[in-house]
Amino acid sequence: MQRSLVGSEMCIRDRHKMGSYIRKTICPYDCPTSCGLLAETDGIRLLGVKGDPDHPAAKGLICRKMRHYEKSVHSPERILIPMKRVGAKGEGRFEPMTWDDAVKEIAGRWSRILEEDGADAILPMYYSGVMSVLQRKCGDAFFNRMGACDMVRTLCSSAKGAGYEAVMGQTGCLDPRELKDSSFYLVWGSNMKATRLQSMPALIQARRQGKRVVLIESCAADMEVYCDQTILIRPGTDGALALAMMHVMEEENLADRDFLAHRTNGYEAFRKTLAPYTPAWAEGETGIPAEVIAGLSREYASAPAPAIILGSGPSRYGNGGMTTRLITILSAYTGAWGRPGGGLCGCNPGAGPYVDDRLVTRPDFREKPGRRVNINEIASALTGSRGEKPIRSFYVYGGNPVASVCCQKGILEGLLRPDLFTVVHERFMTDTAMYADILLPATFSVEQTDVYTAYGYCTFGTARKIVEPAGQSKSNWNTFRLLARAMGYGEEYFKRTEEEMVWELLAHPMEGLTRISEKEWRILREGGVISTAFADHGSFRTPSGKMMIYNENLEEAMPRYMKSHGGAYPLRLVAVPSAYTLNSVFMDREDLSSGRGPMTLMLHPRDAAARKIADGSHVTAFNELAKVEFTAKITPVVAEGTVAARGVYNRTFTKDGLLVNALHHERLSDIGAATTLNDNTVDVRPC
Repeated sequence: MQRSLVGSEMCIRDRHKMGSYIRKTICPYDCPTSCGLLAETDGIRLLGVKGDPDHPAAKGLICRKMRHYEKSVHSPERILIPMKRVGAKGEGRFEPMTWDDAVKEIAGRWSRILEEDGADAILPMYYSGVMSVLQRKCGDAFFNRMGACDMVRTLCSSAKGAGYEAVMGQTGCLDPRELKDSSFYLVWGSNMKATRLQSMPALIQARRQGKRVVLIESCAADMEVYCDQTILIRPGTDGALALAMMHVMEEENLADRDFLAHRTNGYEAFRKTLAPYTPAWAEGETGIPAEVIAGLSREYASAPAPAIILGSGPSRYGNGGMTTRLITILSAYTGAWGRPGGGLCGCNPGAGPYVDDRLVTRPDFREKPGRRVNINEIASALTGSRGEKPIRSFYVYGGNPVASVCCQKGILEGLLRPDLFTVVHERFMTDTAMYADILLPATFSVEQTDVYTAYGYCTFGTARKIVEPAGQSKSNWNTFRLLARAMGYGEEYFKRTEEEMVWELLAHPMEGLTRISEKEWRILREGGVISTAFADHGSFRTPSGKMMIYNENLEEAMPRYMKSHGGAYPLRLVAVPSAYTLNSVFMDREDLSSGRGPMTLMLHPRDAAARKIADGSHVTAFNELAKVEFTAKITPVVAEGTVAARGVYNRTFTKDGLLVNALHHERLSDIGAATTLNDNTVDVRPC
């Protein structure tokens, strides 16, 4: 394997003499597909990218964000040298320093903190800045060796995962490529145009074939034009709709009782709980007319192979895990699991694991359990508001918590503490980087080597470095190697190169790679993506071999309707994705950020009229946490009583730097300890 890599590098130098050439790589960002890219380079610069038609899932289709990846890689706004803060925290004034001095100062400060306060005073934070295996997770090994805080990374869809697993165990759901065989589509809380673009062709083709597509959403912006029917639902009440649909199917003998009796645990006891959950009751909870609920139930039940395409939005509530359980159980009520195209899509497709992540994270380096800090509770950890030992140092990489984690004002308060030593490893001057004491320049995916899984598809791939890191930027792997040396960590792990670690991972394949061909191994060794076997949806990977309607291992063993957290204010606030940016990534691209316009808040016409708010006017959304200014967009595609904020912005779009996450509480979901960013209430008034 090593000889193959060296030969490839020699080939690059030979090709460089002839001009530009194409190399395969993989999109590193937070998307279910991990799309394949064809990168054009002259060996020095990235000249352009386009979709790789050989990618088994994306088939060459990539989003607008990645079409000019070279603009980000070679942006004049990029951080290219280490820097030290010289102004006040948050002021954004820095002066250059060398890597040697930066690493020496970081190691020195950490050594003093370890001696004075212990390892649980040092908090690392990363999330989805890069979604690969090596570069994303390698910091775990370093901080495990240190004994630092262990961050619980449940920012996105952990309640959804926990709810699905509570019913299905390790059973894989539908790979989106199987949707071509579905006969009816229930798109539930999923803005596929923004988050699952590569699945959209299947949906469009299905409608051309006369198949029905129904959308259930609190905010139907982007997706309603692709669906035959749009049903607007009150935020946080999706579980009520699922229960009412099952009630109708029981009352009208539409449920596949033979499947439910023989392939599930707890069905008979569960069906007896459904009597109160009538469509009339659900109308009061969801805002959906009872006759619409009944009609949807009949249409869903009559389809031979219906598919629920479940997004993450419905799980981002205090009842998010239970909601996912109920929707997953609904997917069993037609008996469609095991039929081509039938069941549920949008959770774990169940093809892996492919490689052993423990080779990267090294849990064996940790001598004793560390202090656990949930990523959704960073504000409390930084401010010490819950009476715990205050964090003395905060190391951020692959994340931007000021813009993307709840309770923004609390995070800012913590970052302003004069005794907090903050290090940020970044590519651009993000809202979090502004508060760094030391700022380290980070690489892009084409400047490093890694392996990639796709959390929405059964694919796996490798991508090797294409160009050298710009300026003095370093990958996460190489940065932690330097820090480990400075801290005196002598383990052989910290002496390896990232290329050697990739070969190490491939040399220890897990279940998902055990049956691939020599041709597929060659693709992985040379750089590329392979498709792996779809899960067997008729073989339930649970302890009993049956779907678990009743799960004795949960505090709420029998599923039921649970209300979400809510709040004292009259309007439910939901956050919806943008097709122009991804989380807080791509803020550097003027062509993308300008395309989406100002920070907007979508309101239903009746809610706007009641507050004398005009379309395009400046408004303030407020609750007990903060006041945030938006531009109003009045539209009937949001449910009445709901306001929707689209995308993540940065401080340049606001007067005081406060973003929508300033209105989000730290409260966690019922299971999965996940974010409840959609479970907040506000009121809105004209500015």
